[in-house]
Amino acid sequence: MTTTTLAVLVPLLPFLGAAAGLLLGRTAPGFVRPLAVLPTLASLVLAVLVAARQGGGTAIDSATELTPTGSVPIELALHIDGFAALVAVLVGVVATCVQIYSTGYLRDDPRYPSYSALVSLFTSAMLLVVYSGDLIVLLVGWEVMGICSYFLVGHYWETPEARAASIKAFLVTKLGDVPFLIGLFALGTDAGSFRITRVLGTVASGGLHHPTLVALLLLAGVAGKSAQFPLHTWLPDAMAGPTPVSALIHAATMVAAGVYFIARLLPVFEASSAAMVVLAVMAAVTMAGSALAALAQDDIKRVLAYSTIGQLGYMTGALAVGDRGAAVFHLLSHGAFKALLFLAAGVIIHAAGTNSLAAMSRMKDLRARVPDAYWTMTVALLSLAAIPPFAGFFSKESVLGAAEHVATGHTEHAPGAAGWIVLVTGLVTAVLTAAYATRLWLLVFRGHGPEAPDHGKQPLTMNAVLWVLCVPSLAFGLAYGVLPGWFDGRSLTPALTTSVLGTGLALVGGLVTYGAWRHTTALATRVPLGAVAAHPEADAGLVEAEAIASHTPVYGDVAYAPDPADPGRLLLGPLHRHAAVGFHLDAVYDALFVRPVRAGASLVRFLDREVVETYVRGAGALPRLLGAAVRRAQTGNVQTYVSALLAGTVLLAVAALLVATGV
Repeated sequence: MTTTTLAVLVPLLPFLGAAAGLLLGRTAPGFVRPLAVLPTLASLVLAVLVAARQGGGTAIDSATELTPTGSVPIELALHIDGFAALVAVLVGVVATCVQIYSTGYLRDDPRYPSYSALVSLFTSAMLLVVYSGDLIVLLVGWEVMGICSYFLVGHYWETPEARAASIKAFLVTKLGDVPFLIGLFALGTDAGSFRITRVLGTVASGGLHHPTLVALLLLAGVAGKSAQFPLHTWLPDAMAGPTPVSALIHAATMVAAGVYFIARLLPVFEASSAAMVVLAVMAAVTMAGSALAALAQDDIKRVLAYSTIGQLGYMTGALAVGDRGAAVFHLLSHGAFKALLFLAAGVIIHAAGTNSLAAMSRMKDLRARVPDAYWTMTVALLSLAAIPPFAGFFSKESVLGAAEHVATGHTEHAPGAAGWIVLVTGLVTAVLTAAYATRLWLLVFRGHGPEAPDHGKQPLTMNAVLWVLCVPSLAFGLAYGVLPGWFDGRSLTPALTTSVLGTGLALVGGLVTYGAWRHTTALATRVPLGAVAAHPEADAGLVEAEAIASHTPVYGDVAYAPDPADPGRLLLGPLHRHAAVGFHLDAVYDALFVRPVRAGASLVRFLDREVVETYVRGAGALPRLLGAAVRRAQTGNVQTYVSALLAGTVLLAVAALLVATGV
């Protein structure tokens, strides 16, 4: 079987599995789990074979015209280079782990058949994006992922949070997709083709008109899909969906698509220095802002969501300094340990028995309750914090090293300003990342919350998947010596300066957080709502208000005192209140967009009801009144008709006489 045929089957198998799962979900429920797992697993095996045959060498290209358009052709094209081959393997690994994990996590869910089919379709769409050599075909996969995320985030549609989160995710990403589509059309028009290789050839020959405008249009779509500032607000709310869906979205599909797209078309962005600086600024704000927000969250999944936003900022930062090898290296590394973090969080939530008990302030020393999650999550958090020799250290240092090279003028792939922006912000974010990772570990596994009911051991499939993902989280970074052959020959060896600085700052962040936790542990107390005297620093109204603002549930009549319970509050000080609500960006959008749109809709409704309908009602009322008058004359009495006829005749005769006499 040729490599091209294998590559076609990689996205096709999950698609067929999704179709079969939807068709047989009700009539043959026994086939649902095999149809969820086996096609995805087979796709993974084929993706590995494609990667082995591609071998990091010459890209595999194949195309056939999909349909005659009369102008710019649309082709069903494959373009598989080293980046595409490895990213497809990542997608297959994470999707397979999520499907296996979900058989246990959602074993009693009545909507599991549709859920598993949507996960397979989600996987197929991402693989189409990865392997596609035509921008329009890539766009199909891009949009299918958007609709899949809408349904999967809203899986628990009975809850208002899930319904609102799914709508928000759909609308925010569509907001970015509109300029993205315009940018794609501009590329296709300038190149005379939507084939990625021809587009890049046009860029190399200087044939791209208005490169800055095109790059910024494309960047808007990437910001929405990959949850970058200012279109990142949908991702934390998307945690209302099932935890395995969060793992899939954050590690290997939706948010990874935007980063992968820029990596694939990086020369388009490099053609404009202004676009590269904008990309660097966007990455910097995303990195630092999301890390601060993560340090203030109480819900474990929201911490991980903001963590994903920040790590995507590292990836876009690497792209802003022109190093797509470092960006994709961190994409692969992050995919492994972030999938592990979310699935381990799912084990913790599953042990508590309900998705609503994800608040870390409610957790108490869970090490003995969930030993598999404890050990594997510890590895993943160390990788997230970029502590050597874990995978995150090597990939994050490749980003910082690339930024340092640009900042010091050792390369001309990007403006020096972009290098300094990414380098300084990346080092600051390294401190904050280690801080919130340490805080999460302490509150979850050494916390002092109330004892949650024990719901027994988790299914074997859930714990086994954690150990599978633990291996790349621990060891994948050591592949930096092999990967340059797959990544355009760029060296991924950590630089001494940034390695020492980054690791030192991460250790400082972790140690300071530990010290703050030790200090606040003695002060932690439970405060009944309304009993202000229970703690001298507590205010019952403040407790309840901040619990709502930070998405921390108030259980019964008990909430946690905001001041002494959390080291994050001590570290952030007065900034904590603002970081807990994402720096009020949702409120800003509500004021700038939601309220004006609602006001406009109210005005239109008023005009329609009170103005347009008034004229319509008036136009109908006049004939109705005339008809009523005529109807009154129709009495059915012959004598009345004769009398009216005679009276009319007399009046006409009198009128004629008056006219004749000239009166």
